[in-house]
Amino acid sequence: MAEINAVESMKIMRHKERPTIHYYISRLFEDFFELHGDRLYADDAAICGGVARFNGMPVTVIGHVKGRNTTENIASNFAMPHPEGYRKALRLMHQAEKFSRPVICLVDTSGAYCGVGAEERGQGEAIARNLMEMMYLKVPVVSIVTGEGGSGGALALAVANRVYMLENAIYSVISPKGFASILWKDPSREQEAASLMKITSKDLLDFAVVDGIVEEPDGGAHRSPRQTSDNIRVRIEEALGSLCGLLPEEIIAQRYAKFRATGVFSEA
Repeated sequence: MAEINAVESMKIMRHKERPTIHYYISRLFEDFFELHGDRLYADDAAICGGVARFNGMPVTVIGHVKGRNTTENIASNFAMPHPEGYRKALRLMHQAEKFSRPVICLVDTSGAYCGVGAEERGQGEAIARNLMEMMYLKVPVVSIVTGEGGSGGALALAVANRVYMLENAIYSVISPKGFASILWKDPSREQEAASLMKITSKDLLDFAVVDGIVEEPDGGAHRSPRQTSDNIRVRIEEALGSLCGLLPEEIIAQRYAKFRATGVFSEA
């Protein structure tokens, strides 16, 4: 695996032909049946979720919907969920827990939508509830950052027993443009910010924030989507193989210990 440069990773990650959740669902899962709505307010097209089979095993699949053109992106609000999107995701996770189905999450968002309506309907609370309740789900949770993993909007689908990143994905507490806007009051310094933030898959594997890197073909996932999806399949198989034999309390303990250890450091 070649050394990954943050600026180059961002360019590849934003390629208009990069595979989206709909491609991965069609390649990785059988008999996918989409479920809609949060049973409280509305259905959010920025989050896709439903039930499927993975190698014959019933699973729940949830992920951000990023379009490949302007029309698709407008329809899915550029993969920026409203609170009802996160509530839909949590509803499906609770359903998965009820029927003992592992949860597979595909993460690709610049962040949660920050519009007035979303804030009025409890955007922060919806994300916080996902973080809290995902920590104690009694079924295995596997999350793969397939493109952009931005802030709490991404983490709300990534409190998982295993977190993987595609080689050219990024994962950060804030977008590089947001970082540059706050630190230097100049969003045009986005690339400089990206180089400083340690947001590449290699950086985050070194920090033990993620558990593994899914290799992409030279030039990015869009060069061979089938090869990329096959590599994702291997990671999911590996994760479920080690997690599905555990008792519910062991699954919860492993997930809790993983996140408690994140960010621990020592000084000489």
